[in-house]
Amino acid sequence: MYLISLTIGLLGLLIGSFLNVVIFRVPRGESIVAPGSHCPACCHALRAWELLPLLSFLIQKGRCSNCQTCISWRYPVVELLTGILFFITASVGLSTETHPVRLLMDLVLVAVLTALSFIDLDTFRLPDVLTLPLLGIGLLGAFLIPGSPSGCESVLGALSAGGLFWGIARVYPQGMGFGDVKLVAALGAFLGFPTIFLAVFMGSFVGAFMGILLFVTGQKRLQEQIPFGPYLALGAIFALFWGARIFAWYWAWI
Repeated sequence: MYLISLTIGLLGLLIGSFLNVVIFRVPRGESIVAPGSHCPACCHALRAWELLPLLSFLIQKGRCSNCQTCISWRYPVVELLTGILFFITASVGLSTETHPVRLLMDLVLVAVLTALSFIDLDTFRLPDVLTLPLLGIGLLGAFLIPGSPSGCESVLGALSAGGLFWGIARVYPQGMGFGDVKLVAALGAFLGFPTIFLAVFMGSFVGAFMGILLFVTGQKRLQEQIPFGPYLALGAIFALFWGARIFAWYWAWI
């Protein structure tokens, strides 16, 4: 089981390399297929050895081999983060005997949430091209694949959480965008009811804490916008990994 998880974690490094392309190109409306990977500064087409996750960054000492422009730290961080999340997702899924197709869905969820988080940090936007397919996959998988959530739980999670956030966005559009509404609906489809609200609670708690911390340290002003997508993603991943155990403990305690 550990070997399988490790293999999936290494696959995550490769997926993370692709996610860097998604994070850079999708907000700009560019194709993620063509042209091939290249240096954004000098357009140097990257060779095979320059595409190795983590290793290429170390070999090139964080610089383009052609123009010597510094390569953003973001690239290896996304690769490493995706690899770690894939490893944990596989470990948790295999230990709980999750259906293989549902495990694949969970890996897709983790990958898309990683991309959306960094896009939101950069642009304060959550593109429909990522959130809406995620919603569709979550709903379809719940009805077709055995396990939790069921189809009804998935629909209820998407409608209840999405409806709550839609109401907030209508009342307070400065603090909540409709991209957040579509993301939380997709998370509701994947996590189901009531797990989605554990994710929302965790994301809101961490987001509020970070907002206060940034304000106190002077990095953000009181009315300045803070991207909520990364915190929703963090809450969703927490609920995905440990939500079932938390609810089991809670009901046993009650």
